Amino acid sequence: MDHKKQAEQILEAIGGKENLNAATHCVTRLRLALNDEGIVDDEKLNQIDAVKGSFSTNGQFQIVVGQGTVDKVYKELVALAGIGESSKEDVKEASKSKMNPLQRGIKTLADIFIPILPAIVTAGLLLGINNILTAQGIFWDEQSVIDVYPQWADIANMIIIIANTAFTFLPGLIGWSAVKKFGGSPILGIVIGLILVHPELLNAWDYGNAVEEGRVPTWNLFGWEIEKIGYQGQVLPVLVASYVLTKIELFMRKRTPDSIQLLVIGPVALLVTGFLTFMFIGPVTFAIGNFITDGLVSVFDSFAALGGLIYGGLYGVLVITGMHHTFLAVDIQLIGSTGTTFLWPMLALSNIAQGSAAFAIMLASKDEKLKGLGLSSGISAYLGITEPALFGVNLRFKYPFIIAISSSAIAGLYISARGVLANSIGVGGVPGIFSIVSDYWFDFTIGMVIVLVVPLVVTYLYAKRKRDV
Repeated sequence: MDHKKQAEQILEAIGGKENLNAATHCVTRLRLALNDEGIVDDEKLNQIDAVKGSFSTNGQFQIVVGQGTVDKVYKELVALAGIGESSKEDVKEASKSKMNPLQRGIKTLADIFIPILPAIVTAGLLLGINNILTAQGIFWDEQSVIDVYPQWADIANMIIIIANTAFTFLPGLIGWSAVKKFGGSPILGIVIGLILVHPELLNAWDYGNAVEEGRVPTWNLFGWEIEKIGYQGQVLPVLVASYVLTKIELFMRKRTPDSIQLLVIGPVALLVTGFLTFMFIGPVTFAIGNFITDGLVSVFDSFAALGGLIYGGLYGVLVITGMHHTFLAVDIQLIGSTGTTFLWPMLALSNIAQGSAAFAIMLASKDEKLKGLGLSSGISAYLGITEPALFGVNLRFKYPFIIAISSSAIAGLYISARGVLANSIGVGGVPGIFSIVSDYWFDFTIGMVIVLVVPLVVTYLYAKRKRDV
């Protein structure tokens, strides 16, 4: 592939170098800040060999190029446009003016949680391995692998310690990412997060039992009783604490001489934020988080099938808007509060449905480029990354997307009615079964069969009838 030629064609299709404000790239996509997205020639853009799809989100125009090619095309593109290479932060800043408050809020959550996702995904996969070793009834009735082979018990125990670390110290991860996003010192973010899970505090997972038994420890500050509890698995307390910490740090940094900043800013910022968190931020946000969790659980307890139908069908739409990132925080909150989540299984099935629809277009098409795009994007969706399938294939022809979300809705209805739960969040798509509580593997497999077969068959037959691929 002539990467310079591809870059020339892309630059022409997006309206020339005058329309390009800033550009960066991720693993598979060019991420562009355009002055006017309305003048982009989508038809011409999609005819370019290197382009596998395009979409606009959070004020950025993103072009799917593919792993291994995107960096080469990017270098040629910025050279032709004469703008120089930009960081992701530069492009985000250039795109910010085009975003409404809701989009900015969603983007902030995404910027906080996406950097810690590799740790969460790794933990989820390792918990899946632990499930295979410790769950009863998978290979033998009423027995697990470690029951039959006790020599594996300590290996399973080591795996669970390695896997659980990311969830046990989750506030430390969130604190690091949140403070970094807000513009403060990430190391202070780690510390404030770890403060909230200090071993001296009552573990949040034991809080309910401690309340019933009347053994919640407290601090007595001049007659004011403050509960001495930790915030394991909680999202809101550390998010708000990180924001407050950053504001205090930045305020002091502007007003403190450089010579004593190291001695003053960190201690004061952590001390003030810590007191505020234990006195006000923690109790209030802990109550709000539990209210949200209890509300979701009660809704799905009362209307499980309807909830599964709606969420299973809408998840693909949420990905288009970028709002799916907000539910990552909800999944983490559910796991932190209840030990399981009923949302992640539907996410995994939605990914598979989009992949199956893309595979159907591959099978039905006579166009070699479209066949290759359907194959690569279908595999990607089966492994949990749906954007290439969504924007490169399914939304391009519309009916594959509609068939995929309809199939996902049906599968979501079924698994929700059966009460399928995940005890971690890992890789979406086919590997998602390792995150599922082993008691529900059979029902989740039926859901997988629905989203593997229905979108593939129905999309293929419709494409053959319509003859537009």
